[in-house]
Amino acid sequence: MAVSPRIVSLLPSATEIVCAVGFRNNLVGRSHECDYPEAVEDLPVCSSPRVEVDGNSREVDDGIRDIVRRGLSVYEVQEDTLKSLKPDFIITQTQCEVCAVSEKQLRRAVHEWTEARPEIVSLSPNVVEDVLRDIRRVAEALGVRHHGDKIVDVLRSRMRSIKERTAVLGNHPRVATIEWIDPLMSGGNWMPELVEMAGAENLFGETGKHSPQLQWQELRAADPDAILISPCGFNLNRTLKEAKALEQLEGWDNLTAVKNSRCFAADGHHFFNRPGPRLADSLEIITQALHPDHFDFGHGPERWRQIASLEV
Repeated sequence: MAVSPRIVSLLPSATEIVCAVGFRNNLVGRSHECDYPEAVEDLPVCSSPRVEVDGNSREVDDGIRDIVRRGLSVYEVQEDTLKSLKPDFIITQTQCEVCAVSEKQLRRAVHEWTEARPEIVSLSPNVVEDVLRDIRRVAEALGVRHHGDKIVDVLRSRMRSIKERTAVLGNHPRVATIEWIDPLMSGGNWMPELVEMAGAENLFGETGKHSPQLQWQELRAADPDAILISPCGFNLNRTLKEAKALEQLEGWDNLTAVKNSRCFAADGHHFFNRPGPRLADSLEIITQALHPDHFDFGHGPERWRQIASLEV
C-alpha cells in the first residue's frame, strides 16, 4: 500500500467508511452523491447520472427503466477526471446497478490505463453483517484493520443493545417500510433486519434480497400498525413532499397506521439506504419512532418526523 494512499470513493457509504477509519485527508475524488462528511463535497466529482434525478418518484423510475432498457448503465464514470487524480484505491460496489457505479463498469473505464492501475475495492452489502464486513474490508485494504475492528465492535454493541431491549417489550407493531413511492416498493436487504431489531414485525421485503415492488392493495390488505417511508436517494424534505402522493390512494386515510399517527417519514438518503457506519443511527431512528415511550436517542426532526404532524 502507498505510504499516503490516494483514494477515490464512488459510493456514499464507502466515503463515510473511509473517513471513519481515518483516511479523510487521503480522499482525492468522490461520486456525485457523496456528501458526508460535508467537507468531501469540495472534492472532484468522478461520476454522473444518465437520468434526471430531480423529478418525482414516477419520473425518476421511468428514466431509470428507459436507461436499463437501452442497455446502458444508470451512471457514467468521468474517466478523464478519474485518471487525472491518479488514485491508488478506487472503492465501488457490486450490490446494485441503480445505486452507484458498478465494479464491472469501473474496470472497463480503467483497463486501458498504461500507468500503474489502482486497486479496486468492491463492496457488496446485502445484509447488516455484510455492512460490518465491508467496513473491515476497507480498513484492511488501507492497512488499518484494527480501526475497522473497533468501529465494527461499537456498531455491533449498539445494535445488539437495542435488540435486547426491544425483545422484552410487550408491543411488537407490524411494520411496512416503503423504499420507493411511485411505483411502491418495500425495503429489502438489511431493512427487514432493522425492523426486527427495533422490536417489530416486518411485513414486506426479505432480508438479503433487493427491494420488491409492492401493490397498493397488498399494503392496504395488510393494514400495518406503522409505516416507515424512507425512499432511496431522498432526503427528509423531499420524502415529505413525495409522500403527499400516498394520501391520494384510495383508503389511505383508513389505514390503522395513518389513523393512529404512526406513519413516519425519514431521511433515506443519508440513513436507511446508506450501508455504512450510520446504519446504527438508522436503527435508533426507527426504534425511537416505534417506541417513543421507551427510547429517545436524540434523533431530531431533521432526520425523521410523523407525517400527520407536519406541513412541508
